[in-house]
Amino acid sequence: MTSKGQHVADENASLAEQPDAPILAAVDGSANSYQAVAWAAAEAALHHRRLHLLTSVGIQMGYGPGVLLTETDTEWLRSEGERILTEATRLARTAAPGDDLAITTEVTFNLIIPTLIERSAHAHLLVVGSRGSGALQRGLLGSVSTAATHHAHCPVAVIHGIAALDPVSATQPVLVGVDGTENSAPAIELAFEEASHRKVDLIALHAWSDTSAVDLPMVNWETARGSAEAVLAESLAGWAERYPDVKVHRIVVVDRPVRALLDESANAQLVVVGCRGRGGFTSMVLGSTSNGLLHSVEVPMIVVRSN
Repeated sequence: MTSKGQHVADENASLAEQPDAPILAAVDGSANSYQAVAWAAAEAALHHRRLHLLTSVGIQMGYGPGVLLTETDTEWLRSEGERILTEATRLARTAAPGDDLAITTEVTFNLIIPTLIERSAHAHLLVVGSRGSGALQRGLLGSVSTAATHHAHCPVAVIHGIAALDPVSATQPVLVGVDGTENSAPAIELAFEEASHRKVDLIALHAWSDTSAVDLPMVNWETARGSAEAVLAESLAGWAERYPDVKVHRIVVVDRPVRALLDESANAQLVVVGCRGRGGFTSMVLGSTSNGLLHSVEVPMIVVRSN
């Protein structure tokens, strides 16, 4: 393995040494959050991880006098939370049938966003829906997915309208965005791991321009393409040897990364990207590519931090 690959492996060693770290899924009773639960269950079974389902019945307090909950109110909220978790557990069992999947559930009265950020430090993967419309906290998961991808301590899977759990999707490849910097290295490793577990091919895409081909002067294209192909090859060095079962398709395009990855995602079951791109500063918690895809891609997407 190259020094780059070894560096990434060292960074992720803490998770590798925590076999009990669960896959954590947030659920609020919305259809989208139930899709996220189904995907999380399949993912947990694939990786032999425990699935922890978490729902919040906490009420956001505004300024001024606080709302005082009676014992009856508290019991009703808890009952609603348990109802949501019962349905989520049923869907999880349907998505991952068999007795091997361990599922734990939890109702919390704490607000969901800070709770998920805190719990993510001890999770293998955090799974959220891209939006929410539950009876308790209507629209909340839109805020949750944004906060999670910006601040979570572990990789975050955002499930959109398509959970990609059907037999046809299961044969499609995993797509990873490669920008040639250390920021995308953790995403490359996770993408190889996902492709290996799913027994599918991996598409590694490198967009070597931040503009489209029509906006570029027709000078030294071949030289630029050769340099871009070398960057992609260097970024992938070592991982193909570590995952010999994964067939890799390399794509180099002259296009904006968001548009190129979005177009290619139509042929993938999962998109994996780093949280920052080649133009990002360390103080930027989410790069333009990952942020742009978060609002446009339809298949499940995992955002991986570089630290």
